Amino acid sequence: MTTAPNPENRRSGTSDPNRPTPLDRTEYVEQGYLFQLLKERIGEQLPMQELLEQARLELLATTNLPIAAEYLLTELKHSGVMAPAMHRMSHYFNAFQTYLIEEAEHETGRFATETALHILEADAKYRAGDAKPAGLFLFQFEALCRNRLNYDKGLTAISQDPIYDATWAKWILMIRAQVGLIDFADLLFFASEDYRKRLVEAGQTLEGKGPFLFGEKEGRIAFGNRRKEPLYLFAAMQRHLGYPAVPRHKIVKRDHEIIPQLARRIERLETRIKMFEEEQRGGMDITRFYEKNKAKLNIPEVEE
Repeated sequence: MTTAPNPENRRSGTSDPNRPTPLDRTEYVEQGYLFQLLKERIGEQLPMQELLEQARLELLATTNLPIAAEYLLTELKHSGVMAPAMHRMSHYFNAFQTYLIEEAEHETGRFATETALHILEADAKYRAGDAKPAGLFLFQFEALCRNRLNYDKGLTAISQDPIYDATWAKWILMIRAQVGLIDFADLLFFASEDYRKRLVEAGQTLEGKGPFLFGEKEGRIAFGNRRKEPLYLFAAMQRHLGYPAVPRHKIVKRDHEIIPQLARRIERLETRIKMFEEEQRGGMDITRFYEKNKAKLNIPEVEE
C-alpha cells in the first residue's frame, strides 16, 4: 500500500507548531516544472494518468516530488481524481494548491484543469524565488477573482498556507467575512503601513487598529484605487512592485479558417441545388458522372 510522503522541510516556517512549514526551494522548482509539463501536454488530449506517469520520470530524484507524484498517480488510478491524495499530503501540497485542483476536478467543469495548472505553475515558481507574503496573497486573491471561485473556501485555504504566520492567517479569515461588503482596496489600505503612518501623524491612537501587514507603497496604491475595479489594483501592484500576475488562458482565434470553410460549404450546396433542379426538369443523366472515369471503374462492355 502506497503511503503519503512526509518530506523533510529544511526551511523554517511559522512559529505555530500546528501549521505546516514552507518547503525547500528545490521542491517548489520541481513543482513548477511538473505543473508546466502537465499544462503543456494536456492539450494533446491524453488522459491525466498517462501525463502524470510520464512526467514523474522527468522529476529530480533528490526531491520528494517523485514520491508525491507516485502517490497522486495511485489515487488517480483508483478514484480518477487527485484532490483527495493532495488533502492527505497537506504537509507537502498546501491547501490553496489542493483547492484549485479540487475545483478543476469538480463535475460542473466550470474551472478548467489547464487554467488550474497554469496558476499552480506560476504560484510554485514565485515561491521558488524571493516570495513575499503580501505578493503571494494578492496573487492568490486575484486568482479567486478572475476565475470566479468561491471566496469562502478559497480564503480559508489561503489562510492555511505555510508562508503566512498566525497574524496573517487571522487577518485573512477576518476579511473572508468582509469581502463583498467592504471595498477590497479599503481592506488592504487599513492593513498597511501607510494607514498607520497617517494615524500617527494625525495624533490618533493605534489601539484597535491593524494589523499592518502591507508596506507603505502597497497602502498608497490601495488608497489610489479605492472605489475602482479590484483588477486595476492588482495591475498597479504588479507594475510598481513587481508582484506576480495571474496567468490567463489564451483563447485561440481561428477566424482565418472560417472563410475557406464557408467557401467549401457553398460549393457543396451549389452542386446539390444543380442536381435537384435537373431532377425536377425530368430526370438526371447519371452516366455523365462515370463516363470520364469509365476506365478507372473497370465497367465491362455489354454486347448487343
